[in-house]
Amino acid sequence: MPQKRSSSIRESIILKYQEIRDALDEDLRTTLCHLEMEERAAVSALDGFMEKNCSLIQEIEQELDRLALAMDQIQLQPETTTFFSHLDPEDIEDKLLETLTLTDPNRVKLDQAKSEQIQNLTHNLLQLIQCQTPLIKKLLRSYSTEIHLNPDSAHPRLHVSPGGVSCSEAWQDVPDHPTRFDSTLYVLSTQAFSSGRHYFELDVSEKPYWELGVTYPTIPRKGPTELCWLGRGHDSWCLEYFDGEYTAWHGGIPHQLPVLRRYCRIGVLCSFPAGQVVFVEAEKMTPLFSFCVGTFTQSLHLALCPGHDCKGTNTKPILICNASSPTSDL
Repeated sequence: MPQKRSSSIRESIILKYQEIRDALDEDLRTTLCHLEMEERAAVSALDGFMEKNCSLIQEIEQELDRLALAMDQIQLQPETTTFFSHLDPEDIEDKLLETLTLTDPNRVKLDQAKSEQIQNLTHNLLQLIQCQTPLIKKLLRSYSTEIHLNPDSAHPRLHVSPGGVSCSEAWQDVPDHPTRFDSTLYVLSTQAFSSGRHYFELDVSEKPYWELGVTYPTIPRKGPTELCWLGRGHDSWCLEYFDGEYTAWHGGIPHQLPVLRRYCRIGVLCSFPAGQVVFVEAEKMTPLFSFCVGTFTQSLHLALCPGHDCKGTNTKPILICNASSPTSDL
């Protein structure tokens, strides 16, 4: 049933995207058709003006030839000059200039204001589409949840701040709280979530080693047992980056990811309605790995490990990219 439902949703989304493409393609065709129609009309008008100019030039040349011939044949006597007395040279020049102006190709202009409006509208459409896409980024970030780390859960070598967590070689003098990890470099969130959908973004820039994920509060915290590590037991889900490789862990089973580049931001989505834990690259929302749990039996905490110092190469903290407000439980 879930597979059939997922297939139906997939087909519906593909159809909607095709309809969006078809609508945009049709709008593009209509807009280009109008522009081409105006262009054809302008070219036709230019051709007409050029033809008129050519005819006018020919007529002027023919008239000049006739006048020159008449001047050669007629003796300029007082009684014969009356033939040209009505012709004012300035009037002839003004008439010629007026005709040339009316047939000037530069008088053919496209509707500049409408062209600018079309450009503005297409720019606005582009901005609208860009602000709405990618859709999955807008959707996941609508689930963003403000998160804070619990210093009482942090390993003594971890330095917890409001914005994140880092690791040093020095052990801090902190109380041996029952919730504190004493051998593994982890810290949990103060908040625990038991319903709804929650999305967290973590900045792991320039870090060669880190772990992050979600866990039940029952994860072992004392001693060197492997069950204290994220993803090694059945009560936590983890994504690990080490030595240029990404590995997803749960139940002690590693899932190596075919990813060859280092990402700066990692997103974690836990969805109680779907029973899923999803890891994504947060810049373009590229999916990395998804665990389908089915039903969570306990509340979940965000868990972070900034990793060992690695001889000074891994001193950068994991930063929490908090949202401004908690998510809805819809």
